[in-house]
Amino acid sequence: MTNGTDFRAILRAGTPIIDVRAPVEYQQGSVPAAFNLPLMNDEERAAVGTSYKRHGAEAALKLGHSLVKGEKRQQRVSAWIEALQRHPEAYLCCARGGQRSHITQEWLREAGFDAPLIVGGYKSLRQTAIAVTEEAVQRPMVLVGGCTGNGKTELIRTHAAGIDLEGLAHHRGSSFGRTLVPQLSQASFENALAVELLQRDASRWVLEDEGHMIGANHLPECLRNRMAQASIVVVEDPFEIRLARLREEYFTRMHHDFMQASGEEKGWQEYSEYLHHGLFAIRRRLGLQRFAELTERLDSALVEQQQSGTTEAHLSWLKPLLSEYYDPMYRYQLSKKAEKIVFRGTWQEVSGWISL
Repeated sequence: MTNGTDFRAILRAGTPIIDVRAPVEYQQGSVPAAFNLPLMNDEERAAVGTSYKRHGAEAALKLGHSLVKGEKRQQRVSAWIEALQRHPEAYLCCARGGQRSHITQEWLREAGFDAPLIVGGYKSLRQTAIAVTEEAVQRPMVLVGGCTGNGKTELIRTHAAGIDLEGLAHHRGSSFGRTLVPQLSQASFENALAVELLQRDASRWVLEDEGHMIGANHLPECLRNRMAQASIVVVEDPFEIRLARLREEYFTRMHHDFMQASGEEKGWQEYSEYLHHGLFAIRRRLGLQRFAELTERLDSALVEQQQSGTTEAHLSWLKPLLSEYYDPMYRYQLSKKAEKIVFRGTWQEVSGWISL
């Protein structure tokens, strides 16, 4: 079994971790292979924390034992045992490798089960993730740029050294970028990135030419600084090919995903709200009159899609949105990085260049 202090090996292998911190702590930051089976819930933890501040460690420990006893204790031990039976290689982890993981370990031993601890707890894993990212981004990298619809994410996913930042962030980066999977907390996003970098272990990274933010997640400063110096390759596919990609991704696939997740009636409402929200988010940049015109076209396209199942009518607002807003904005941003552009070509040509 991997040593409980070999944090890089644990993260790289995706070793299961039973995280016994309270749910609020887990939501603030966790590692990809961890799952939350808390020793104390949020209210119990808050009460114990207050007791610790007012009366000291001994009183807090006593209160903790009084709050988690009897049937409640048995339920939590049973959940840990079930997890260990599914993942016998799992580690126990609390905030700093202190009381909570040791109590969990002790209660499990009383039930006839043994599980190792993450020495130093989540704090050690978090510090390791930060260090991994800071080291990994010092390697050479190339950024894939191009206007929306050029298949940059797909291209990155096809390369062994590709790091799909948008996939890790559960967001596609634009005002229409949200997915049906909620975004992670900032710390969890950074931890997931570190694990991806550890598992790929490439000599040169391939990344999308992103802004500082991907939805609600921001790129770590060390990565942003390195990306600002990196070479850029630009994908330039024909407008019609880009439209076909976007039509498939934002209308066909998102419609399907909403229907699968929420059923026909609620799914349709959520899909419609998703498209309206994306347009509404950029209304000031479009100008309110143009926003109103495109919203009217969107409404008509939704009626046609609902009646006939076709997404063709969405092009009536998507084409001007690209040509009047997204393309000029991205070309302007790219013009400020002109000296870093080392290659331009179609999707296939850029993919070939990266593979050289």
